[in-house]
Amino acid sequence: MHTQTHRSRQCSTSEQPTSNLAPTSLMLRALIVAYLSASYVLADEPSEPKWDYAPKLLRPFWVGDTIEGESMLFIRDPKTGVAKASVLFPIEAVLTVHDSSGNVTYEEGRDYVWKRETREITIPAGSRIASFTTAELRRPDDSQKYKLTHRDGNGEIFFGAKLEYHHMQTCITYKHEPEDWSRITPKFDEQALPRTIGRLRNGQPVSIVLIGDSISSGCNASGWAGGAPYQPSFPGLLQRRLEAQYQSKVQMTNPSVSGKDTRWVLSAIDLVVEPRPDLIIVAFGMNDAAGRSAKEYRANTKAVITKIRESLPNAEFILVATMLGNRDWPRLKQELFPQYRDALKELCEPGIALADMTSIWTEFLKRKQDWDLTGNGVNHPNDFGHRVYAQVLSTLLVPAAVDQNGVRN
Repeated sequence: MHTQTHRSRQCSTSEQPTSNLAPTSLMLRALIVAYLSASYVLADEPSEPKWDYAPKLLRPFWVGDTIEGESMLFIRDPKTGVAKASVLFPIEAVLTVHDSSGNVTYEEGRDYVWKRETREITIPAGSRIASFTTAELRRPDDSQKYKLTHRDGNGEIFFGAKLEYHHMQTCITYKHEPEDWSRITPKFDEQALPRTIGRLRNGQPVSIVLIGDSISSGCNASGWAGGAPYQPSFPGLLQRRLEAQYQSKVQMTNPSVSGKDTRWVLSAIDLVVEPRPDLIIVAFGMNDAAGRSAKEYRANTKAVITKIRESLPNAEFILVATMLGNRDWPRLKQELFPQYRDALKELCEPGIALADMTSIWTEFLKRKQDWDLTGNGVNHPNDFGHRVYAQVLSTLLVPAAVDQNGVRN
């Protein structure tokens, strides 16, 4: 989690001696100086926008019958003008559709239409919802900061550094028939991470270190990019979920660095052990997938665990099998993602658990397109994806509860 320290600006004034001024003048002058100083600070340092924590947003998407704020990007047929997008589950009822900032709520019929028990949403002519052609999601060769040649060789994938895809996407909350995802979703097992869960249950402070790449750095979460709704990236979401559940103090330290991989972390062990964490989350794979073999990836990850335990013999680990990158970017060797996941599975034992985003993202992309879920067009999640990361991680640390309607969450 990016933690930003805001320092109040020190304001000084150069004043002439005031010993000959009357008490009333002294008081008036002091009030004016105080007012001007306060005004300067307020104007110079506006208060940070606030994201309202809501437990329902971190309820695992695979639990119950309601999906909160699933993202989608409407693609328009240039010939017919019809724009469509798909959701994960057949819809029983649409509860709300809004822009990604949460500032504009759209109207059924006027802005969108849908059919019960289908996964398709359509927007009619005159809709306020943004839509795009596939050609608009490409850029000319060598026109961007990064060379992102499309797999078909026709231009480059459009890269969004901050909120570009966020502004293009739309969010939907809807009800659906429950569906069994248990084959690929995590399960709470107290014996997998007994020391960390024990401390949380007992209300003791817990120190977590997350070490990873740009995804772990928080890239393209709206809070990271400074746009509404200012949602934290998954490390911050996980911290809030654990503190809300256990009423324990959770320290989240995040020395993750964009562009790094499993080879780099072997030289950065000091960054991990210095805070004396109880739990280390290791989250690499996206940058390794440019070509590192699964054998080397496994060996590097195992070496990381071994080196850390030389200093912290009781440390526990969550190994994250990464989300998938854009399949239309040839630089990523797609076949490596499941191989990395399986390599991490081989390392799991009591004290080492797996957070399998790879399997979940694979299933997502059977039902949706990459542009529905991406934060930057290539290899980062959007707000919805960051929430899914947090849902998967928190499931390993928080037991499922049953609400008043008998729904597990």
